[in-house]
Amino acid sequence: QVRLVESGGGLVQPGGSLRLSCAVSGATSIIKFMRWYRQAPGNQREIVATLATDGGADYAASVKGRFTISADSAKKMVYLQMNSLKPVATAVYYCTAVLFTDNSYWGQGTQVTVSS
Repeated sequence: QVRLVESGGGLVQPGGSLRLSCAVSGATSIIKFMRWYRQAPGNQREIVATLATDGGADYAASVKGRFTISADSAKKMVYLQMNSLKPVATAVYYCTAVLFTDNSYWGQGTQVTVSS
């Protein structure tokens, strides 16, 4: 099993930045990739960014160039750096781990609110 704990959410003004963190524990050696999702009220959950074990990253078109997903293997942390935030980014952000078995694990989520 894998346990994920997100942190770093909060209230930020439009144009501001936040860095979300995800602490990863458990069977980390069988993680195929890490992913950040978000879900805004009334909207479907959407993929924000994906990080493969080879370091390759992929982003939703809406965040490309402004968000960066990264990992610190030694600390077992995954990050989502979010710059130039817009009000539409307001959502609960979830860290997920997908294993080579295709099982997936989710964190509890962290709220991000972009508002003046």
